Amino acid sequence: MATLTALTKGGTAWTPQYVESIDMNKCLGCGRCFKVCHRNVLELRPLNEHGEFVDDDDDDDEVLRKVMTIANADDCIGCEACANICGKKCFTHAPAAV
Repeated sequence: MATLTALTKGGTAWTPQYVESIDMNKCLGCGRCFKVCHRNVLELRPLNEHGEFVDDDDDDDEVLRKVMTIANADDCIGCEACANICGKKCFTHAPAAV
């Protein structure tokens, strides 16, 4: 499988690794990844006690915790800043096939 590879400014080959998934069981919902991603790729979403996503507008009693989700995967530039800042190693990345 061929993958997308580019060159850095210095001429070194670089293969971007795009966000594929986030392990909701590991995610603490701390938001550190959200703060380092300037591409609007991620979104913090609330979960209920059954592990189902609920609306932000729902009653706070229904929200058990919040986890990070991938909202706009197509906007990812493959920098892996989200994975580098994540202390729980929740992220999975992969190169783009061409």
